Amino acid sequence: MPALFAPLLLPATWARLLHLLVGPVFAGVVLLVYPGTEGVSTVRALLSSVAVDVPLLCLVALVPAVRRAEGVQARLLLVPDREESIGVAPSAGWADRGRTALWLVARVALGTAVGLLVAAALGGSAAAARPPFGPRVLLVPLVLLVLPALVVFAGRLQLALAVRLLGASAAERLAAAELRAERLLERNRLARELHDSIGHALTVTVLQAGAAREVADPAFRDRALEAIGTTGRRALDDLERMLVLLREAPEATAAEQPGLDRAEELFAAARAAGSPVDVDLGVRAGELPGVLSREAYRIVQEGVTNALRHAPGAPIRIRAAVAAGTLELSCRNPRTGRGSPRRGGGKGLRGVRERAVLLGGACEAGPDGTDWVLRVRLPLRLGR
Repeated sequence: MPALFAPLLLPATWARLLHLLVGPVFAGVVLLVYPGTEGVSTVRALLSSVAVDVPLLCLVALVPAVRRAEGVQARLLLVPDREESIGVAPSAGWADRGRTALWLVARVALGTAVGLLVAAALGGSAAAARPPFGPRVLLVPLVLLVLPALVVFAGRLQLALAVRLLGASAAERLAAAELRAERLLERNRLARELHDSIGHALTVTVLQAGAAREVADPAFRDRALEAIGTTGRRALDDLERMLVLLREAPEATAAEQPGLDRAEELFAAARAAGSPVDVDLGVRAGELPGVLSREAYRIVQEGVTNALRHAPGAPIRIRAAVAAGTLELSCRNPRTGRGSPRRGGGKGLRGVRERAVLLGGACEAGPDGTDWVLRVRLPLRLGR
């Protein structure tokens, strides 16, 4: 028995009842204003009210702001488990206006029905409880049990209607899912960018610092410190750009993403770290689409970083060429065994593969004789 009356102790139940009672209030006002309902039966008065209420509510639903107002009321009084289940945006099209009209009609109809039932039940119970008592007095406890259940059920039904008719449409849910997917992809892209940039900078810095400690030549130390400073500043610029994008601050200005035209800075840092670099770029950055140039830069950066990390001091050979509408990139270095061991490709190589696949290309990385080779093929026409 206590469990039966537990919902009556919840504030949400009474808030939903208040929301329901707006329906009969609206219908009653229409009956008072609409002429010709005086002195007629209750059934005819209700039919007249329906004939007037439905067209009037459909006209009101044409106003876009009505959907927002109904959504705000439903959130406040119907107390959904998740507020976002009920939208508060104005009508964006005729489909939204139609669903708003259905909601208004259903709200008034359900509220009026519940209001009439509650009034009839309370009035009948009061009449049956007055002396002289008759057999109907036995129905009073049953009414007092059923009435709370009716109120709770009607409130939950009103909430379900609100979620169905005021919630996001299928098109809106699809658009929201696409937006979440785009944001997730963008954050994954930023994570790859950050990994490539900061990973490269830390690798160069560690190698330069180690070489400066081992070599007694002051001139070499100066060059190493200069390379550390340049690499660190470049990494800070990249980090600032990423943080601006992650904050989504429209008033801030982010630095331009580097393209293949800045690849020489990577090679200079590698040479300063003690690794000879043999470069043959058979394509200029200006000849490539912007996105292809930027992704090619990151791929070359990852190749150079891997070579410095796993084969410090070994020569690095970089090749880039265009053949049959495809940009071919390769980074080759000897497997000296003096660096950290390779274990099937870490996050960096996985990021290179993801970049290549997203651009419609392919990536291969692995041993080739005594060398380790990273090969990437990217189509020049990204729409393919």
